[in-house]
Amino acid sequence: MRPRLAAAALTFALAGAICAPASAYGLPSVPPHLETPPLFDDEAGGNANGDDPAVWVPPAGQGKAVVIATAKDAGLFVYDLAGRELQHVPASPAPGPDHERGRFNNVDVAYGFGGRDLALVSDRGGDRLRIYAITRGRLTDVTDPAAPFIFNSTQEEVDEAATAYGLAAWKDATGTYALVSRRHRTSLGLVRLEPRPGGTVGYRLVRTLDLPASFTLPDGSAWAPCLEPGEAPQVEGMVVDQQADVLYAGQEDVGIWRVRADLTGAPVLVDRVREYGVPATYDPETEECAPGADPGYGGGHLSTDVEGLTIYYRRGGQGYLLASSQGDDTFAVYRREGSNAYVGGFRVGPRPGVDGAEISDGAAVVNVPLDGFPNGLFVTHDGVNTPAVPDRENTDFKYVRWDGIAAALGLAVDARGFDPRG
Repeated sequence: MRPRLAAAALTFALAGAICAPASAYGLPSVPPHLETPPLFDDEAGGNANGDDPAVWVPPAGQGKAVVIATAKDAGLFVYDLAGRELQHVPASPAPGPDHERGRFNNVDVAYGFGGRDLALVSDRGGDRLRIYAITRGRLTDVTDPAAPFIFNSTQEEVDEAATAYGLAAWKDATGTYALVSRRHRTSLGLVRLEPRPGGTVGYRLVRTLDLPASFTLPDGSAWAPCLEPGEAPQVEGMVVDQQADVLYAGQEDVGIWRVRADLTGAPVLVDRVREYGVPATYDPETEECAPGADPGYGGGHLSTDVEGLTIYYRRGGQGYLLASSQGDDTFAVYRREGSNAYVGGFRVGPRPGVDGAEISDGAAVVNVPLDGFPNGLFVTHDGVNTPAVPDRENTDFKYVRWDGIAAALGLAVDARGFDPRG
């Protein structure tokens, strides 16, 4: 039996007062600098559906930074800082004719594991981690062939799709880890990376933590997000503050949680989505939720779903936590330090020749100077890339200069305050 911290045994606290709902309109628009080639989610496009990016920063004098991005059934794409495709890594094949094939959901970078940098990927089709060594910006699969399922025990359970979903890398004095969430559940898992023979990398599940699935509202009533039958409010977007050893997890229909990265202690709800507490009834005929009257218990900065989380580091423990507010096509910005006070929001809007970002899933930001991005780079998924192509779902990734975001919101620029390589 896998070790588990029961949610019932935890005390869930709310950090400070959450502001009243407010309109997302009127937020500043920051243009992207460039974009990657379109990905098309059809047979002709290799069923490529963009989702989550990560930025790899190389050692000094050893190549240039690259962006590694998931595309679900199509696996991984590697792009240079001009947005050009450098490499395509297909998703893992199905273990048998009646089973799910690999479906790569989220990606993050772990630096310096046994002298190598690794790209860690949540394979939601296989309920596993896929692990790739990064050498001068190219990926090589080093996953242990005997790597176990993360949350399930049998292939039949995996095929039911309650599998590995969101992912964030974390390294401390005790080892290198991945924090992994479970699709259609509230579970988070702490997975420790371990070397295996032949230079491969395996892992083992250390512990799990279940976030709440239902909540007591200020009027004493119980509330749970409206979802399809059998589903619980899942987490996808996650990021670890590498200096504070703190995990931020976006429970899509609830809000942003803060908890120790080792999944011990009491999770704290940093902010709620606007829809928090709104009663709704699932209609099996339309497969949609019909909302009731809003009791006013939600937050003012996030609209369902909460998606990509990422941190811009500054020296002295300062910086910014950024979150994709998918429901209104904006990004919320919070202070990294203290109780994560909200400092503002923005949109990634269009400029001539490059469209903006809508329905954004994953996002990644780095503060270090890169070619073309001397004050840092913010990369985000665009779920509705244009120009539209009839009958083809079109996604890509937008590159945004951090100084543009900082100027729009009055944020700091600190291109020397943190080295992601540790």
